[in-house]
Amino acid sequence: MLRSIKGFFLLELLLSLSAWLMLSLFCLPLLIELRDQSRQLELESKARQLMYEELQTQLINKSFSNYTSILNGVEYQIIWKNNETVDQKEVCVRIEKNSFLPETEICGLLE
Repeated sequence: MLRSIKGFFLLELLLSLSAWLMLSLFCLPLLIELRDQSRQLELESKARQLMYEELQTQLINKSFSNYTSILNGVEYQIIWKNNETVDQKEVCVRIEKNSFLPETEICGLLE
């Protein structure tokens, strides 16, 4: 005759824990990659914002100077270049390479 035992057997507990462990081992690298991509996208968005602000400022001031801006511990270099093909000034925002990020450069033309 079978008796009704309330609670889990040790084997059932170990199986459920091993299933959770396998799921977490599968999902953890995906979450880390997603976090890195999100951080890279956030930095590129901030670099584009800085580039467009610089372009808007230079439409009024017409003084082209290179400088470095540090926001949230990330160094953004604003660099003005002469574009020979179109004879226009071009501004580039460069994010320096560090241990977390690759070097990124975003450029736009002054119209």
